[in-house]
Amino acid sequence: MSTVGSGSTASTAGASAPGRRLGRRLVQLYAGLALYGASSALLVAAGLGLEPWNVLHQGLAELTGLSIGVLSIIVGAAVLLLWVPLRQRPGLGTVSNVFVVGLALDGTLALLPDVHSLAARVPLLLAGVVFNGMATGLYIAARFGPGPRDGLMTGLHRRTGRSIRLMRTAVEVGVVATGFVLGGTIGVGTVLYAVSIGPLAQLFLRMFAVPAAPAGSTIVAAGTPERAILRP
Repeated sequence: MSTVGSGSTASTAGASAPGRRLGRRLVQLYAGLALYGASSALLVAAGLGLEPWNVLHQGLAELTGLSIGVLSIIVGAAVLLLWVPLRQRPGLGTVSNVFVVGLALDGTLALLPDVHSLAARVPLLLAGVVFNGMATGLYIAARFGPGPRDGLMTGLHRRTGRSIRLMRTAVEVGVVATGFVLGGTIGVGTVLYAVSIGPLAQLFLRMFAVPAAPAGSTIVAAGTPERAILRP
């Protein structure tokens, strides 16, 4: 009798492990995406320079009168449509990225007070960059698929045979230039973000890594390799 009971307990524990793993990954995914939007809002509030895609979103917001979060959603959805000819396959994280980041960005901006002194703006900038790196590590480590913008770059790499470094540089230079012409903010924050986001994301990626499921598990969702995003 004790042998049967022991086997049943082991079986139950084994069956519950994938469920716990999936639960952790879902929490990481949505916490990471929400934090990404919130950290981007800190960079907007600091007014010292934005990450490349938000330079474009802010420029479009100046042009259209729509909020930067709404423009983030619209641009994300448009970029996702470009996945079709590139034969990229979105995951749960890809679709969630489009909506959650933009909503969190606008929601955080609505809560932040206006800041004008440099003594307040610099800490906001630094916090925004660090939290953005943390958010990137969280959602990539969850392994539910890349964001639409990351997938665009890796898709262009596969279709053209050009390096990911070249594709990422070309896309982001074009995005920043367009956003700047439209009124987006470029500054020391843009440079600080460019040089620090890779190392920060790598650090938090290791910190938040989820143990891989056993071979043959249906719980695992394949995503873009971390090095493709963080070491273009």
